[in-house]
Amino acid sequence: MAAYGSWFRSSICSLFLYALYSDLELVLTHDPESCESLRLGQYLCKEPKINEATQEPETCKDAVAWVECLPAPNVTCRLSNGSEFRFSGDEVGFNKTISCRNVSGYSYKVAVALSLFLGWLGADRFYLGYPALGLLKFCTVGFCGIGTLIDFILIAMQIVYCVSQIVCRVSQILCCVLCVFSHCVSIVGPADGSHYIVDYYGARLTRLSITNETFRKPHLSL
Repeated sequence: MAAYGSWFRSSICSLFLYALYSDLELVLTHDPESCESLRLGQYLCKEPKINEATQEPETCKDAVAWVECLPAPNVTCRLSNGSEFRFSGDEVGFNKTISCRNVSGYSYKVAVALSLFLGWLGADRFYLGYPALGLLKFCTVGFCGIGTLIDFILIAMQIVYCVSQIVCRVSQILCCVLCVFSHCVSIVGPADGSHYIVDYYGARLTRLSITNETFRKPHLSL
């Protein structure tokens, strides 16, 4: 009986040591994930360097720019060259792409000022690259002031995309008004399709959207 008890204890001990060895081997042989696959909170990205002339990131090209990201201290991940590295919080681990705007020299502040003070002469439309519409506003004194008011509101709101189709579905009368006074609202920004130059940390209109990186706070069940 004593021999059986001793054999049972040795078997349990061996099984425990085997399980501990297996877990330790799994940890030691675990392949770290790529640094670009780190989750939110495991890294911190630097602020982009802003070009003074364009007020966009210096690396902006085709509406995309990149910033340097630093993994958190004691995080181990795989670099782009395939090597593993344990970070202390001061090293750059990977580059992350961010969205930016394509600009071509049209200032938002200048456009708003021209629309406010000289909009009845069509100066805002001349500046944005719409000479025909600017001449029409000049000859009609800003469409008797109505077109001047509409243009000022749309320019101030930084509306640069086509909204005429949505408006026309809602109201045919309002659609006709927009077509006459605001060139169908196809573009109230620069005629070349670019964006206004707006201070990067200023009053620029930014479209918010939910992505896979958006933090979702869990709702507590009542």
